[in-house]
Amino acid sequence: MPFSVLMSLYSKESPEYLRQSLDSVFSQTRRADEVILVEDGPLTFELDSIVKEYENKYPELKVIALDKNHGLGKALNEGLKHCSFDLVARMDTDDIAREDRFERQLQIFNIYPQVEIVSSWIEEFDSDTGVILSQRKLPEYPFEIYEFGKKRCPINHPAVMFRKNSVLFAGGYIPFPLFEDYYLWVRLLLNGANFYNVQESLLRFRTSKDMYKRRGGFKHALDEIRFQKHIKRLGYTSWEQFFANISIRFVVRVIPNSIRTWVYRHLLRK
Repeated sequence: MPFSVLMSLYSKESPEYLRQSLDSVFSQTRRADEVILVEDGPLTFELDSIVKEYENKYPELKVIALDKNHGLGKALNEGLKHCSFDLVARMDTDDIAREDRFERQLQIFNIYPQVEIVSSWIEEFDSDTGVILSQRKLPEYPFEIYEFGKKRCPINHPAVMFRKNSVLFAGGYIPFPLFEDYYLWVRLLLNGANFYNVQESLLRFRTSKDMYKRRGGFKHALDEIRFQKHIKRLGYTSWEQFFANISIRFVVRVIPNSIRTWVYRHLLRK
């Protein structure tokens, strides 16, 4: 089954992390048929040099350069236009895929032809790639995923492989602060799409205290309320679920970052 890998890169990302991420993509037991890398605006000299190096080394790497920074959602939508195959694997430019990630996900699509979205658990690390801080586990089967999604995001976006036509039919990545991928999964679930989560970690996800800090603040708490209201209007959640979500998630957004980091790593992870 041929497939594309879709990545997005912008100027503030780390050259070292980019190299580690690309190495993990090109050392897979099942190599991608093409890798679409969207340059979301002009890059630094260091990043640009690495992109050119890998472009020369791997002919399957195709670079799409945008004239200015548009944000992840718009960059991914543009990248999807250039993906030649219906199966598309997402990959962030600072994460590290396990060497058999793509092979394992393709096996699921072969075993369950009706499945449209396949993700997995992920392992979170900070500066040391060998020290795992936490693991984000998710339910396996469609019904479990549908119910879990009413409380929390049911898919690990950095590790997802999906059918492009299903994502485009749902409208692709629609701007919604903090929730572009979660909003996409909700729309796909409401469309009746079949999901599956591999019950092991296929990707190491780079995290930091700054990441949890970016998820906090009163503005993001208000974004949380808007998002919960929206999926309630879509009919995905009930009023009871709406108030339960807000009572927990609003508090997590506004508490001090040190406490929020502890909550994510010890209560929301395994």
